[in-house]
Amino acid sequence: MAGKPVLHYWNARGRMECIRWLLAAAGVEFEEKFIEVPADIEKLIKDGSLMFQQAPMVEIDGMKLVQCRAILNYIATKYNLYGKDAKERALIDMYTEGILDLTEMMLQVVISLPDQREAKISLLKEKTKNRYLPAYEKVLKSHGQDYLVGNRLTRVDIHLLEVLLYVEELDSSLLAPFPLLKALKSRISSLPNVMKFLQAGSQRNSPINAKQIEEARKIFKF
Repeated sequence: MAGKPVLHYWNARGRMECIRWLLAAAGVEFEEKFIEVPADIEKLIKDGSLMFQQAPMVEIDGMKLVQCRAILNYIATKYNLYGKDAKERALIDMYTEGILDLTEMMLQVVISLPDQREAKISLLKEKTKNRYLPAYEKVLKSHGQDYLVGNRLTRVDIHLLEVLLYVEELDSSLLAPFPLLKALKSRISSLPNVMKFLQAGSQRNSPINAKQIEEARKIFKF
């Protein structure tokens, strides 16, 4: 029997959080080995565990996978969260790419310098309200189903829930004009595996704070 996946990253959301979310939603228990000092990532590079000398990295099924999209694709395929055919997968990929674009904007706000933050937050709110949330609301309205693709749970529903919760942290009023997204958020949050992940004490991370950012700058040298 294969062991639990092992996640290698620093102890914060960053680029690993969407992977934690997807594993949790699939009901997969996982372990974490945190990268806490530069020597930790240097060791992983030296022993050949990081193909491109960067994290996140996930040990799963005898592989050491890097690159977030590759990791997410594998998990989604393995746990039947990637649609039933090529057409559904194309839609899932397209919708997921939009979510990843939005989460990347959020990450850039988090790591931005203080004198840049206000402008980045303003741009993020504008894009969230006028570009990204209307697009997903329109998808739900177009087919009237409970999930984004194929009327069944797929990875993109999990990714969207994650980003909607981040939007609420940013400014809860941004969700107000989108009733179908709010309903989806409630629906997906009520799924047993997701509900468990949302509870206190799970491996879900809180928003990144200034101390964590400074730690990450030292570890990853950005």
